[in-house]
Amino acid sequence: MTKSTHYAKPGEVERKWVLIDAEGQTLGRLATRAAMILRGKDKPQFTPNTDTGDFVIIINADKVVLTGVKANHKSYWRYSGYLGGLRTESYKDAMARKPEWVVEHAVKGMLPKTTLGRKQGMKLKVYAGPEHPHQAQNPVKIDLEA
Repeated sequence: MTKSTHYAKPGEVERKWVLIDAEGQTLGRLATRAAMILRGKDKPQFTPNTDTGDFVIIINADKVVLTGVKANHKSYWRYSGYLGGLRTESYKDAMARKPEWVVEHAVKGMLPKTTLGRKQGMKLKVYAGPEHPHQAQNPVKIDLEA
């Protein structure tokens, strides 16, 4: 008797909401764990071509840390395509201006660069403070140290 592999169908995936507190967490480790949950790689029915992941809420994004001297050296850049159109911003300036963007940028950089990856990135909700408007979804708080 041969066993067949089960592939998850888009309609049969059960999604839950996960809450991650970023206070004191390292940015890269937080981002990898969030990206795994968004993709659904922590579930036994993970299918690469189907969105099997959960919704992720990250709170206290303004309290995320970097190790070593990366906080002084890390910078973000964007290029408009025109001559002289390169704009750079240091990590400290970006954290002061929009800490949600810094965490979101780290997580979305670890997702696939496809339409499925963009769809999975839409399930990420990042907030600078401890409050979030998703209490009705009853998010399950997970501990990253475990």
